[in-house]
Amino acid sequence: MTETVLEIDRVSKSFGDNKANDAISMTLGRGEIVALLGENGAGKTTLMSILFGHYVPDEGRIRIAGADLPPGKPRAAIHAGIGMVHQHFSLAPNLTVLENVMTGTETLWSWRSEAGRARAKLKSLAERFGLAVDPDARLGDLSVGEQQRVEILKALYNDARILILDEPTAVLTNLEAETLFATLKQMARQGLSLIFISHKLDEVMAAADRVVVLRGGKVVAERRAAATSKAELAELMVGHRVARPVREAHARGEAVLEAAAVSVRIDGVDRLKEVSFRLHAGEVLGIIGVSGNGQAALAGLLSGTLARSAGDILLYGAAIGDLSVAGTVAAGIGRIPEDRTREGAIGEMAVWENAVLERIDEPRFSRHGLVDRKAAVAFADAIVRDFDVRGGGPLTRTRLLSGGNMQKLILGRNLAERPRILIAAQPARGLDEGAVAAVHARILDARKAGTAVLLISEDLDEVIGLADRIQAIVGGRLSPPVSADEVDARALGLMMAGAWQKEAA
Repeated sequence: MTETVLEIDRVSKSFGDNKANDAISMTLGRGEIVALLGENGAGKTTLMSILFGHYVPDEGRIRIAGADLPPGKPRAAIHAGIGMVHQHFSLAPNLTVLENVMTGTETLWSWRSEAGRARAKLKSLAERFGLAVDPDARLGDLSVGEQQRVEILKALYNDARILILDEPTAVLTNLEAETLFATLKQMARQGLSLIFISHKLDEVMAAADRVVVLRGGKVVAERRAAATSKAELAELMVGHRVARPVREAHARGEAVLEAAAVSVRIDGVDRLKEVSFRLHAGEVLGIIGVSGNGQAALAGLLSGTLARSAGDILLYGAAIGDLSVAGTVAAGIGRIPEDRTREGAIGEMAVWENAVLERIDEPRFSRHGLVDRKAAVAFADAIVRDFDVRGGGPLTRTRLLSGGNMQKLILGRNLAERPRILIAAQPARGLDEGAVAAVHARILDARKAGTAVLLISEDLDEVIGLADRIQAIVGGRLSPPVSADEVDARALGLMMAGAWQKEAA
């Protein structure tokens, strides 16, 4: 038997009428990796927030190495050896790696900084666990994968013996995710105990020793990873068999959006370089690429938040100037932004306010400058029902929704309007398997109804499953389009590596 380092004993937590955790019990052994699996809103993040002291449980207790952990005290959790790496990093981009790691470890009354000792300890931890990073690098200059290493090193610097990772691969490329899990396994071999929250069944099967499944705030199953399957786990998560929708042959319509040699320059750097594409009604055009190759600039350009520096754009056959956000809405363009918490919704606003945020000036939602709250709430209520947004009704603050349910709200407010064009950037990122299937079905339904969908994604399976044609984006340039029926994951991987540029040369 592995020594038990953590016991969660019948922990419950409610937010109003929503019971996020319902008498949850689980354990963690020394050197063990446990995956916490469940639908969006199943209570995973709430449970881990209780463990780290962000929330106080209504009932139950937590023991670390046999001793009770004081509730609601993050510093007590840190002193007990618990470290947490959040899905959205809690680091200061203007500080160096070393400064970020040291933040909170010295008091205001210290006579001098122990930066020399801290540097030596940080270097030792980085070498021990294979987390190479420059201590003097400015955090804002690092890649997302490197920033995550800093988050992990900060927890280890505080002598964490139990490490919690909330959706650790949500913003990582496939290669970065593989590297991360190789590191986590090395940590476990050296005695660290790890819990990671995930929706991705492939990584759960590959990395976890044991899987605990939550549904509706309760533990519904526990499995050894070696003795289960992705199909069983998916069914346990949602309570029924899950199957992703299949794209069917479908005649496309006329071109509704065209770009010809379009470039975008930001702060003197070309983020898009003479990109060209043509998007037709009733088709999905997939843009695939490794994060940071110009996807954000392309989405910003077509969503009205960025201006082009060169090239031409045709909308419904007519040349246009630079789009504005209001202009895209008026032109029948819906958008699902990559970052739902910063660009997609305002957390402090209610669900109904976010549902009508981009259309508040329309006569059906406002009259004489006054918001028609009844109409707006009814619109939001229909989205909540039709798109299965869980965690609260129209009056709930949006920040109380899980990330996946916030994504369904954003998707719903766009597709409910039957847009002529949909710009979908990472539409299924962070969603559980059931929600992914539902989102994909909605996108294919929109395609069938004649909506032109530009799908920007790093998920090869998603693009192959949804797109009619595919273009790769590398270094701000777009490859020529290929038919999705004529490529596989390997061919797309080569395109993402720029193989088409070498062929052209």
